[in-house]
Amino acid sequence: MNPVIIIIIDTIILALWLMLPAYITNMSAVFFSGKTPIDRGIYYGKNRLLGDGKTFEGLVKGIACGFISGIFLHLFVAEYLNLHPFGYSTSLSFLVTLICLTAGAMLGDLFGSLIKRRAGLKPGASLPIVDQLDFVAGAWLLLFLFAREWFIEFFSLEIIITVIVITPPLHLLTSYIGFKIGKKAVPW
Repeated sequence: MNPVIIIIIDTIILALWLMLPAYITNMSAVFFSGKTPIDRGIYYGKNRLLGDGKTFEGLVKGIACGFISGIFLHLFVAEYLNLHPFGYSTSLSFLVTLICLTAGAMLGDLFGSLIKRRAGLKPGASLPIVDQLDFVAGAWLLLFLFAREWFIEFFSLEIIITVIVITPPLHLLTSYIGFKIGKKAVPW
């Protein structure tokens, strides 16, 4: 096989591997939507702060799913695939990184909703790029703030570009699936 194609495939696999806990967190929150809105029905101007779609149940269960998947990836799958980006010198570093990936994904998603509400968009309205990459930005921000060495070591320019390119189609695909099975009101 062409060496360039091998490098591209390896880069995509590593990018997916690094972001998988954040991806799972973002995707899982939709499946665990709850009844308790995070904004508690508070309005800011004419619009709700976040809307009914952002619930405490989705937040907690989404983070938990991403966190558990990160532990599973680290403990069981890394050895099999010979991928060890989560191989830390201390378990505390591993836990901090997982918290940053998962909680950051949810905070980014919440911030994206806040931006949409401030722009006057109703819950479920489409805002391209923000809808697909807000959770990535949140995860990266927390990683940069609290796990900077790890972030700099593993998120090379190639990985960053790869994540930015592959995330929107992956997000749209999972959103469409969520829409088709009745977990999302809109297919984006």
